[in-house]
Amino acid sequence: MCISLSSLILLPIWISMAQIQQGGPDEKEKSTALKDLLSRIDLDELMKKDEPPLDFPDTLEGFEYAFNEKGQLRHIKTGEPFVFNYREDLHRWNQKRYEALGEIITKYVYELLEKDCSLKKVSIPVDATESEPKSFIFMSEDALTNPQKLMVLIHGSGVVRAGQWARRLIINEDLDSGTQIPFIKRAMDEGYGVIVLNPNENYIEVEKPKIHVQSSSDSSDEPAEKRERKDKVPKETKKRRDFYEKYRNPQREKEMMQLYIRENGSPEEHAVYVWDHFIAQSAAENVFFVAHSYGGLAFVELMIQREADVKSKVTAVALTDSVHNVWHQEAGKTIREWMRENCCNWVSSSEPLDTSVESMLPDCPRVSAEASALCHGTKYTHTWPLPHNKRHRSTRANFLEELPVYFQILYRSL
Repeated sequence: MCISLSSLILLPIWISMAQIQQGGPDEKEKSTALKDLLSRIDLDELMKKDEPPLDFPDTLEGFEYAFNEKGQLRHIKTGEPFVFNYREDLHRWNQKRYEALGEIITKYVYELLEKDCSLKKVSIPVDATESEPKSFIFMSEDALTNPQKLMVLIHGSGVVRAGQWARRLIINEDLDSGTQIPFIKRAMDEGYGVIVLNPNENYIEVEKPKIHVQSSSDSSDEPAEKRERKDKVPKETKKRRDFYEKYRNPQREKEMMQLYIRENGSPEEHAVYVWDHFIAQSAAENVFFVAHSYGGLAFVELMIQREADVKSKVTAVALTDSVHNVWHQEAGKTIREWMRENCCNWVSSSEPLDTSVESMLPDCPRVSAEASALCHGTKYTHTWPLPHNKRHRSTRANFLEELPVYFQILYRSL
């Protein structure tokens, strides 16, 4: 039988609690104190009190990794893929290392969007002052002036940022699998303007200011001896608290606070803001959306907020495993009808590609993304189920014929 080290550490406390609970009121009071002690113990921190410093490089070269010609992340010296468990039995440290690498990769993808895809970075809010928190999106030079077609990309929730589908795929597979770059390049080659949303960049983090509380006794007329006795208690309490914090978390991270970005404090707000200030102002007669996971929910919310405008400008919407819910989001009947005609949601399924998948929601059709074929990395062109509405019939067909959507890229991240 295997017994963890943490269990051995806490075993005496558990035994004491069992013995105390059989006693009288005084013993029960001690039991309460022990329970309070247990609630304060962070086992992860307790086991990792001797972990290495949480100081990580701020460049790929510092991590000794680089992307090769195939877009795969490999160790510079060994050529091996990224190793998460760099230090055995230090999960917290390994996770922090992974997150630090992820932040570097986010910046790396931003650079690729500008250099390789020739997109420009546009700051939002558009009227932001010098001092207020800001976010940004990416767009092609002709995004607002292309008279024919514009493609808008919206990723899902989590740590991903503009230009990414899944950070894990970028690290463990390659850039084509985890980023939106193949979509962007193909769209631009086919004459589309492109706008890449950044719906998870909702706030900036700053260190919490240290508030110095001046003792009320400083301005008191009390004798110095009496003031000293009164001040002794809080000083000793603070000393004990600091000692406990040092033991519990020897590498206590800075306390941070979040400053939300005006009118972009959530993915839904962000989608509406970009629509109002960019997409709605574009010259494109036909706007196409490709939205993954929570990006689908953000699109539905956009429809609810700007129904008439979206209907007049958006031609087709390709959703991939969208998590939208027309009931919970209270989408009206006219929106549901429009979605049935103009949207399609590809979902992971063992059925052949484009096979209809049953849905309990009365909105857009759900069809198979042929999940069983996704593991092999096969890229394919899907066939859009053309709506009966003839107004944009040929445009929709051209959109999906010209722009193969590699759904297996997205579903390998699920």
